[in-house]
Amino acid sequence: MSEKKTMLTYDGLKKLEEELQELKVVKRKQIAEKIKEARGQGDLSENAEYDAAKEEQAETEARIASLEKMLRNAEVIDVEDLDTETIGLGAKVKLFDEEFKEEVEYTIVGSTEADPMNGRISNESPLGSVLIGQAQGAKVEVQTPGGVAFYKVLEINR
Repeated sequence: MSEKKTMLTYDGLKKLEEELQELKVVKRKQIAEKIKEARGQGDLSENAEYDAAKEEQAETEARIASLEKMLRNAEVIDVEDLDTETIGLGAKVKLFDEEFKEEVEYTIVGSTEADPMNGRISNESPLGSVLIGQAQGAKVEVQTPGGVAFYKVLEINR
């Protein structure tokens, strides 16, 4: 069984690589220091600092493994090669929200990079999945927890 591809923009790839480097080089060293200091305090069975440091170490190692897996399975979207006729991963779209009578802008990214509060929605999200493949002028409806929302695609850019 093949592992799921991690769809990333070039910027997203760089951020994950930087985070991985930070965890491996800086964070691991900091945690090792905390464990060393906690061990110096004596009895480890009742040492909260030691337990906290070991827990932080486990969480950090899990994140490192997760990042390594994502990067191993990364498929980078070349924004320069994007077709602006239809919406795809990496596209910046301007929509008209029919309910609120306002224009909104989103960049369609893989789920790893999604940050809806900053206009980056996942291709797997309800809106993102409906937008994929749509052309300028298309009207879409999206099932949301609050009901159905309607949008019109105004622009597609890289």
